[in-house]
Amino acid sequence: MADIQSTVLQRQAPIRATYRKRPEQALITKRARTQWVGGADPWHGAVIPGDADGGSQHYGIDRAVGGYHDAPNPGELLCAALAACKDATVRMVADALGVILEQLEVEVTGRVDVRGSLGMDPDTPVRFQTVTCEVRLRVAPGTPPAAVERLLAGAECACINLATLRRGVPVKVDFTVDGGERQAPPPMTP
Repeated sequence: MADIQSTVLQRQAPIRATYRKRPEQALITKRARTQWVGGADPWHGAVIPGDADGGSQHYGIDRAVGGYHDAPNPGELLCAALAACKDATVRMVADALGVILEQLEVEVTGRVDVRGSLGMDPDTPVRFQTVTCEVRLRVAPGTPPAAVERLLAGAECACINLATLRRGVPVKVDFTVDGGERQAPPPMTP
């Protein structure tokens, strides 16, 4: 592999070498935090993705639960995270395989029954019931079918967000409360 044409392979070669020698360095941490925008408005907020203060993403709450739906809502941001991850994965795998993409679009659709979140029906789960990720791409004419198959297989197994949603992950939530006694929250009633 003396003449690497793929920018992905060029950039990843030293990283892969490091992870082979020191696998513990491959474990990275991702973060996002909210930004306090005042407490009078329960329908809007801001989230800062990543460690750096590269700007915040304002969000609004969906009209299906009483919000104004005048900004991306958390469910849409979850769909956007999957779409971005799948798009990037397809692009990187295509580059590594030498497959030229002429067009790529990823659309993620999630279905939610919000009655669970509203506490209206204890049998309705509070989560997305389905998520569909549709990838539409066009490769350069003359691309060998075997290369397309390798692209699709690689893009299917290497998308971190897709794998996380499919397999689930334990999520721990800690609350720190200042300025008041800690009490159990009241039960949700319909």
